[in-house]
Amino acid sequence: MCLYFEEATVTGTGARMLAAALIMACVALVGPSAPNADLIARPLPADAPEAVVPNRVMTWNICNPCNKSGQNVGRAAEIATYAPQIIGLQEACVRDVEMIRDHLEHLYGLVYHVEYGSVLRNRSRCGGWPWSPGAFGQAILSAAPMTHRVNVEYPDGGSEDRGYMAVTTTVGGQPVRVFNTHLAQRSQEAVRSKQTRVLAAAVARHDRAIVLGDFNAVPEAPELSRIWALATDADPGCRPLTGGTCKPTTDWFSKFDYIFLRGITPREHDVHLTPYSDHDLHRADLNPA
Repeated sequence: MCLYFEEATVTGTGARMLAAALIMACVALVGPSAPNADLIARPLPADAPEAVVPNRVMTWNICNPCNKSGQNVGRAAEIATYAPQIIGLQEACVRDVEMIRDHLEHLYGLVYHVEYGSVLRNRSRCGGWPWSPGAFGQAILSAAPMTHRVNVEYPDGGSEDRGYMAVTTTVGGQPVRVFNTHLAQRSQEAVRSKQTRVLAAAVARHDRAIVLGDFNAVPEAPELSRIWALATDADPGCRPLTGGTCKPTTDWFSKFDYIFLRGITPREHDVHLTPYSDHDLHRADLNPA
C-alpha cells in the first residue's frame, strides 16, 4: 500500500520534497511496476446492459471489512452487470464508494451521482489518519440527480452506530423518496424495533417511496411489522407470514436485505450471488407508473 494525504497541508519546496518522499515510499513498498488490481476491468457477461437500466433498483451490503483483492473494481463489475438506476450500499466507506463510482464510469461507461449517509468515522474500518478516519455508513448511487438528502443516526444504534439516509430522485418520470438503512446486528431485536419506529415514521410521510437496506432480520421478525404495514417487498411472494418463500440474500441463507416499495409495484426481481460480500445483490425492476 502507498501512503497519501487527503488534503495538502504543505506548499512550495516543502510540498515537492514531501511528494518525492511519498513516491519513494510507494516504490519501496510495492515496487515501481506492481500491478494495481483496482485498475483492471473485469469482463461482463455478454448480456450485460450497455447503459443504465431505467426503473431498476438494487440494494447491497458490500461487506466491511472483507479485504478481497481488487474488491472495488470487482464490486463495480457486479453493479455494472445489472446497471441499475439506483443502488443503495451499506457498510460503505466513502473512499471505497468513490473508487466504485469512478470504476463504473471509466471502466464501464456508467455515470452515477452519489450521496452519503455516513454515521461513523472509524479508522479500523475505513483507514485514514488517526485525526481524519474514514467515514462509514450508507451511500446511494443514482443515475438521475438527487435532492433533499437527509442523514439520520438512530438514537440507539446497538453495538455500532447505525442510521438511515434518504434522497428524492426520479423513477418512472415521477419523484420518489428513496431510503437506505442498515439496522442493528441480528441479535439485537429490541434495538431494531426502536430503529424501525424511527424509520417507519419517516417513510409514512411519502406516498411514493423505495426503502432499501440490510435490516438484519427475517421477514417474520416482529420488529419489521411497522415497515410491512407501510410497504411491500419487491418479491411478491415474500410476506411476513410466508417467510419461507423469500429468496435468501446472505451466505447463511437468510433474507436480511429488502427492497420495500410504497406506492410503486414491481415488475421483476432477483437475488444475485457475489464473491465480494457475505450479502447478495438484491435487484428489482419496477413498473414506471
